[in-house]
Amino acid sequence: MTDTTAPIKGLLDDDARQIAGDALQATLVDLIDLSLIAKQAHWNVVGVNFTAVHADLDELVDVTREFSDATAERATAIGVSPDGRSATVAKTTGARGIGEGWIGDTDTVSVIVENLAAVTGGIRERITATGDVDPVTEDLLIGIAARLEQLHWMWQARKA
Repeated sequence: MTDTTAPIKGLLDDDARQIAGDALQATLVDLIDLSLIAKQAHWNVVGVNFTAVHADLDELVDVTREFSDATAERATAIGVSPDGRSATVAKTTGARGIGEGWIGDTDTVSVIVENLAAVTGGIRERITATGDVDPVTEDLLIGIAARLEQLHWMWQARKA
């Protein structure tokens, strides 16, 4: 019989696992929500710049889904069960969200910039929190933040 209460032990002590696990869980839900926000915008964007915005939203979805998987797998590796269920995401996300219905291309850009800033800001706080207890998690979060900050810049440039 398999022990499903804590089958993965990881190599961190309990305190480090708690801090890193909390950081990874918060990052996971933010990334899942960001991917859903981008996909919602992708389906509903309208306007003169539809084609370019539509395509760039797909890139954002791909990036966030890749990072979600890496984040969840890191949590698993340290012995923390990742929770990406919709109820958990809805209850704990740090993303700002998106309204329902059609959204103009200019408004889409603003929504994406705002959400990228919120998610990246949370990740930056978690980088600081994990630095002393788990440099591997810190490194993962640094890589995610670097790419999201690059995307934030590129989306902001559309507003200039």
